Amino acid sequence: MNRTAVNSSSGTVADRTWLVACAAALWGTDGLLRQPLAEALPAASVVFWEHLIIVLLVLPFLPRALRAFAACSWRERLALVVIGAGASAVATALFTASFAVGDAITPLVLQKLQPLFAVLAAYWLLAERIRATYWFFAVPALIGAWLLSFPNPLSVQVTAAQSAFFALGAAVLWAAGTVLGRLVSASMSPRDVTVLRFSIGLPAAAVVLLWQGDPVLVGWDNALGLVLLAVVPGLLGLSLYYVGLRATPASRATLAELAFPATAALIGVGLLGVELSLTQWIGFLVVVGSITGLGWHEKVRSKPVVALH
Repeated sequence: MNRTAVNSSSGTVADRTWLVACAAALWGTDGLLRQPLAEALPAASVVFWEHLIIVLLVLPFLPRALRAFAACSWRERLALVVIGAGASAVATALFTASFAVGDAITPLVLQKLQPLFAVLAAYWLLAERIRATYWFFAVPALIGAWLLSFPNPLSVQVTAAQSAFFALGAAVLWAAGTVLGRLVSASMSPRDVTVLRFSIGLPAAAVVLLWQGDPVLVGWDNALGLVLLAVVPGLLGLSLYYVGLRATPASRATLAELAFPATAALIGVGLLGVELSLTQWIGFLVVVGSITGLGWHEKVRSKPVVALH
């Protein structure tokens, strides 16, 4: 049964772009929680324990989720496997590896291509038609994300081919996660999608851990940080995200997800002692303004920026 939110007075689908943005804002707390763990543990170990903790927390809901998985079409099953193994585990590992083998700039530059990959995938897989008004929000949002990422946005060099390959792979998988998440959210409950994402992602995270030869045991001194990381940006963030995604086209959701770097920037300045340049502050304001404007437009205008059919 499709439980997409509907406005009872008009019969129209209630917009939830704002909820996708709130979920992405929770992802922005990732840096605050992950930084101390990254200094103490290999990335693959952190990713593995994130998935394991979440799977343990959602274990009571796993039987129902597995029944939903068995009942869905082969296309939806494939989508869930790509979401869990690809977007949840492998993409994070690729993004981390891109920093390890190259410079610190390349991954951040190429990650900004994720919304473009998502728009293309939404067009081909979901038949989402992009209206011209979409680009009034998309172009400023992408420019703002670029400005926010680099202290000097006119002096950016992409140098390492291997690093670029890893970063592009991560961007493609995350974009696929957005689009395929929208696909399965149309017929499955957000809870089932969340449970299956992490349950399928756990074996993939274990494979990445073994492939890199990183330790499984992490020590009790890291337990609290891992639990908070798993619960706040992980379980809570993804749960809200899939609720919002049920009533938000993927092309629009991928712009709302830019609330992630905006929140991360505020946390970096307020709690981690990061200093932003003037252009980064401008980028922050542009991103926030674009996302806010998009949400307002979808609420008050009769024609949304994305037509589903």
